Amino acid sequence: MSFPQYRYLAPEQLEATPHDFEKAARLLRTRTGIVLGDHKREMAARALSTRARKLSVASIAEYLTFLEHHPKDDEWHEFINAFTINHTAFFREQHHFKMLAEFVRTRKAPVSVWTCAASTGEEAYSIAITLRETLGPTAAATVWATDIDTQAISRAQRGIYTGERVEPVPEHLLHKYFLRGKGGKSGMVRVKPSLSEMVRFEPLNLLDPVWPTDQKFDAIFCRNTMIYFDKTTQTRILTRFAPMLKDGGLLFAGHSENFTYLTDAFRLRGQTVYTVVR
Repeated sequence: MSFPQYRYLAPEQLEATPHDFEKAARLLRTRTGIVLGDHKREMAARALSTRARKLSVASIAEYLTFLEHHPKDDEWHEFINAFTINHTAFFREQHHFKMLAEFVRTRKAPVSVWTCAASTGEEAYSIAITLRETLGPTAAATVWATDIDTQAISRAQRGIYTGERVEPVPEHLLHKYFLRGKGGKSGMVRVKPSLSEMVRFEPLNLLDPVWPTDQKFDAIFCRNTMIYFDKTTQTRILTRFAPMLKDGGLLFAGHSENFTYLTDAFRLRGQTVYTVVR
């Protein structure tokens, strides 16, 4: 990091001009494909001010100029993290996990699933539990869990949650796959190694020209992610998903997402679940 140090005392929040917002939106969209709508101007102003003040930069404009001129700087991770939304839960949209269980019973080992917006890990561990419960403790099954938010991935790798976060997990599964905290950790739980060893967490930007795997998957979870992209980006990502699925593989989408008219690489199989077309 090569930011100059200022004696300037920043106000509580630096002002973001319309030009700042437009530039931030352009940088974010170019780097990640995420479209920053006008309704997020206030949120963007707060996020940009926080990052600029954290780095003792005198203005948001100067902060954005630094990002523009230093495309490989680590600050890009913080910039992107500030605009990602980590809304997730264990066994969210339960019908998907029921369908996943029915589906993997028909698949040949090894079974693999990719969740490409894993956030803080709840979805990935829900998938892993579903695979373990369906296929048995000795079955060859793995989960690749990725997300653009590096902070979220770090939290997911730790696998530590509050009791409130794991409320959707049935009690017998909670006992089977989680360790309860004691003493100062009371009220917290941690994923057991027998489950966490099934999941590989890695940061990944879906707009990267190369994804760091040549693995084929039985299913891909891409839920409530495409809504942040424009139609062109959605189509490009779906086209890249198709060859990464094994024959008959499934793509799970979010409840408000519809891919039917974007590509002929998938056909609708059930409620927000698609089958790859060969």
